[in-house]
Amino acid sequence: MVPSREVVVTGVGVVSPIGIGLEDFWTSLQQGRSGVRLMPQFHGIGLPLEFGAELKDFDSKQFVQPRKSLKVMCREIQTAFSASTMALEDAKFDKSTVDPDRYGVVLGTEMFYGPVDELTDVYRACMAEGRFTQQRWGQAAMKEMFPLWMLKYLPNMAACHIGIAQDARGPNNTIVMWEVSSLLALWEASSIIRRGWADVMLVGGSGNRLHLGQILYRGFDNVSHRNEDPAGASRPFDADRDGMVYGEGSAVLLLESREHAEARGARIRARVLGHGNSIGTRPGDRVSFQKAIENSIQASLREAQMAPGDIEFVKAHGASTIEDDMAEAQAIATILGDTPVTAPSSYFGLLGAGGGAVELAAAVLALEKGEAPRTLNYHRPDSNCPVNVIHGEPLPLQRKTVLALSQSSRHQAVAAVLAAP
Repeated sequence: MVPSREVVVTGVGVVSPIGIGLEDFWTSLQQGRSGVRLMPQFHGIGLPLEFGAELKDFDSKQFVQPRKSLKVMCREIQTAFSASTMALEDAKFDKSTVDPDRYGVVLGTEMFYGPVDELTDVYRACMAEGRFTQQRWGQAAMKEMFPLWMLKYLPNMAACHIGIAQDARGPNNTIVMWEVSSLLALWEASSIIRRGWADVMLVGGSGNRLHLGQILYRGFDNVSHRNEDPAGASRPFDADRDGMVYGEGSAVLLLESREHAEARGARIRARVLGHGNSIGTRPGDRVSFQKAIENSIQASLREAQMAPGDIEFVKAHGASTIEDDMAEAQAIATILGDTPVTAPSSYFGLLGAGGGAVELAAAVLALEKGEAPRTLNYHRPDSNCPVNVIHGEPLPLQRKTVLALSQSSRHQAVAAVLAAP
């Protein structure tokens, strides 16, 4: 049996509403610059929200090679591929330094929705006497659809495109578990390296909650309605929070065994030490949800062989909803006491399956830079959220250890412990 190997992070790539690439991303976190803004495409169409955290100045042609691949990549696949390109550049990684059979990809994704106007002609072809007729679909719709349409939207295609481009013939998988997909992908990729099944893994996630189909499917019950103040809408743990904010984004990390990283002279950004995973057994019950979060924290500490006092700060999920923030805050307080907490989601809201990866990138940079970013929009403490929220100014770090949390709306909880080199 191969002994467990240490897993390290050697590269990070980010495509986010507050920056494309690490420099812009970190600058926004340092300066407290929100990526949530009014979206003209939402105005005047009858939606109760008119804002979100969309990508700005993103051009996939800068990162995707070969260019012809763009024809079969939806936006979420393009952002994931672009983030992987940046992660590899950041790590100064040459794929010739690894056996392709020991080089893999694991991504967290979700259901990808195509643009509504992409199917306009398809629906028109299925109309009869002014109404959509399902019986006409098989005969009429296929004539109007792009022959490779399905390949653009399969959730596993992001990992496939990256694997093909990198000639990474090792483990390739996709985790589709809503908001916790990215941290579960980190768990699987780290485990693969620890067990000796691979030396190098690309891991991350991609999501988009701004698609009209996504929004209509999920509804508006737990969404912030601060149309007059978009930048102030995502306010984790604040007493005046009124719901989540939607956004889009992707991030990818390059993981290596320490031996492989040191052999090629790589800069090590962080160490991946432990993971935990649990689920609330009573859907909709906050007590059950809180217990799941507590279980995930405890399990990650056990695997990392750390005590609660060893954690310097927590990267919270920070959904900004009344009930979910209460469950998360009380779980953190129960296990970790007064440990400082930051919520990068205050900058860009929830990015679906990509959120955990983008927030993890913020945590890795925080370890490297020696400061935890402030939480935006935290003005009035909530007695039901008894956590020590980092706000006003960034928090200087000394021990440089972080516990990263993600939770899904289905009450699954995942935790990961990372530390500086």
